[in-house]
Amino acid sequence: MATQWDGKSRGTVLGYKIFIFFINNLGIKAAYFILYFVALYYCFFSRKGTQSIYYYFRKRRRNSSLKSAFLVFKNYVVFGKTLIDKTAIASGLRNKFTYDFDGVHYITDLLKQGKGGILISAHVGNFELAPYFFEDIDSRSQINLVTTDAEHLNIKEYLEGVTLKSKIKTILIKSDLSHIFEINTALTCGELVCFTGDRFVEGSKYMTENLLEKVAKFPTGPFLLASRLQVPVLFVYVMKETNKHYHLYARKAQASHRDAQGLLKSYAKNVEEMLDKYPLQWFNYFNFWDEKK
Repeated sequence: MATQWDGKSRGTVLGYKIFIFFINNLGIKAAYFILYFVALYYCFFSRKGTQSIYYYFRKRRRNSSLKSAFLVFKNYVVFGKTLIDKTAIASGLRNKFTYDFDGVHYITDLLKQGKGGILISAHVGNFELAPYFFEDIDSRSQINLVTTDAEHLNIKEYLEGVTLKSKIKTILIKSDLSHIFEINTALTCGELVCFTGDRFVEGSKYMTENLLEKVAKFPTGPFLLASRLQVPVLFVYVMKETNKHYHLYARKAQASHRDAQGLLKSYAKNVEEMLDKYPLQWFNYFNFWDEKK
């Protein structure tokens, strides 16, 4: 089974070119169609990723072995669709999709107050679409996404050349920790800072908490920072509901000041609630629970 997340995303420039060709010339449905063959390929030839997601369905969601194998295939298909959707929306086809906003008033209230705030999400659903959602409620670019530079450089350069750049600002995590100063500056200016809280790079500090009835490791940074700063904390997700419909959720975090573990516990419970609604949309293809077998 795969070891801890290495901070890199998968894919090739050729793969993205093929999907963009289908999207632009034959439509999104045609791009979806070829996903079934791609998903089947990954089921058999992405051994570590398949083992990890099979473990999620078999052990953590307690499905039968046969059903778990089928759900692995469906999971790859849904994940591929979210990538196609992201590319299509970034290419200017946003009007092809519909959206629901659930709890978005929590975010707009924070923006109006101008006192800063922290948003924490996870790799469930299609969080990479968040910048395009946020643009609807953040006309003054007051939301900052904290991220690793996860795309391989050649993929990143290609996508930047063929897609529309989001107006939402990004803060890249750097080895010299200079991103900490950028985060503090943004919060001091009354802006919102958004993290994902479910992946840490091996060798970095981590915390542990139960998720789906088994202990897992989580990055310390988002929860330690959010618990110590006297700013509101929200959990946010962008979930795919049908081929052309997405749902953004925003929920208030329940935790005491300077209680990082309590905040993590609240976060894990909230992620579980999302997964109960959308069990196929767990997109962590590595040994998340550090299972030894």
